[in-house]
Amino acid sequence: MSAEHTILAALLLPMLGAVGIALAGKAPNLREAVTLGTAALLFACVVQLLAPVLAGERPELVLLEPLPGLPIAFRVEPLGMLFALIASGLWIVNSVYSIGYMRGNHEKHQTRFYVCFALAIAAALAIAFAANLLTLFLFYEVLTLITYPLVTHAGTDKARAGGRTYLAILMGTSVLFLLPAVIYVWHVAGTTDFRPGGILPAGMDKGAVAVLLALFMFGTAKAALMPFHRWLPAAMVAPTPVSALLHAVAVVKAGVFSVVKVVVYVFGLDQLAGAADWLVAMAGFTIVAASIVALRADNLKRRLAYSTVSQLSYVILAAAILAPLSVVGAALHIAAHACGKITLFFAAGSIYTAAHKTEVSQLDGIGRRMPWTMAAFGIGALSMIGLPPAAGFVSKWYLVSGAIQQAHWFALAVVLLSTLLNAGYFLPILHRAFLRPLSAESVAHPHGEAPLPIVLALVLTAAATLALFFFPEVPLALARQLVQP
Repeated sequence: MSAEHTILAALLLPMLGAVGIALAGKAPNLREAVTLGTAALLFACVVQLLAPVLAGERPELVLLEPLPGLPIAFRVEPLGMLFALIASGLWIVNSVYSIGYMRGNHEKHQTRFYVCFALAIAAALAIAFAANLLTLFLFYEVLTLITYPLVTHAGTDKARAGGRTYLAILMGTSVLFLLPAVIYVWHVAGTTDFRPGGILPAGMDKGAVAVLLALFMFGTAKAALMPFHRWLPAAMVAPTPVSALLHAVAVVKAGVFSVVKVVVYVFGLDQLAGAADWLVAMAGFTIVAASIVALRADNLKRRLAYSTVSQLSYVILAAAILAPLSVVGAALHIAAHACGKITLFFAAGSIYTAAHKTEVSQLDGIGRRMPWTMAAFGIGALSMIGLPPAAGFVSKWYLVSGAIQQAHWFALAVVLLSTLLNAGYFLPILHRAFLRPLSAESVAHPHGEAPLPIVLALVLTAAATLALFFFPEVPLALARQLVQP
């Protein structure tokens, strides 16, 4: 199969899978077999594109051209390849997890959940492979709309309120900020294509560049840069597999992916020199402020949500430093955060399913009852803190190296302070789980691990978090291609 056909197959497979899931809705075993089969086929399809991209090829597919010079087109470049591998690979594991979670908690509307999840993956792949800003914008909006039913899955007043916040912030910012930015780039550059080194005309006024950068950064609110971050904790009303989709597989990854792609392929590192200092400050503030909120949160999912807000701004900070090493760190952190954070949310869902606990203060001694779950949680926490042997150490190493390369001491101070804060809100959870005696409630109502599919999934993602530390060659090779001349 040609590379062009492989791209088309990767885009169509999740949509065809969604149709198959809908048709098999009355037969749960068949429905979930279709989900797993589609996810496996998609990953195999995406992997076929890896070798050509590593060899320097950039496979391309033009679907249509609604306006002259504005095609709906797809091109597989290194950053998009990395995002596609993350989204398609984690879909398989998340599907295994979802089977245990949705059945274990007797969730309603399970067919709708699997259909929307498949369509969200299709949108994420289209974003990953977008060849220009127009294509990226269109599928960025599609991803927001298709994930709304997942956020409001429970159907409660709280879920609907969270969904309204989700939709209002993500749609509002993209229409008010992102769309004008795309139009302005088309006006001054004559194209919206992504090109290494950027497409903006040389010598643009630094003030205009800074304003345009602000439109892009605040327009891609999926990256959760403050003050447009509230949609993320609001969306925590959704079931844990949806939280995993939001935080690790597709939604926030689409945000930070778009940030890095715009910095590298629309502006270019040289064009942004002297115009991105405000972004370093804003990302640094978001990292620290979100960490402080997480430190004070007792609800486990809320703590993890604000951890995500903080961790996403590591990617923005790394991109804004404008050093080749830090850009490599930004790309690596997209992968490291995906594996580490999905492990943490899987563990939170496992705790809820087996023990019906949602607060950190309820977790005394739970590591004795759920050793696999809490060991995996520990690995995910190490990655978020940035300690070996977890993947987050590798990405933070490149981020710190880039900050030193640019003598950006403010960024370095932010990373060091936030590392301490990360340890401050993760390590007490592990202390409670393993070193405190069982709570009276746990003694009175004994429980074990969650259903096998849940435990299997979180063990796999924890293993992936370790594997990215010991074997980072593929993501590192893709990340390095971003900054190679």
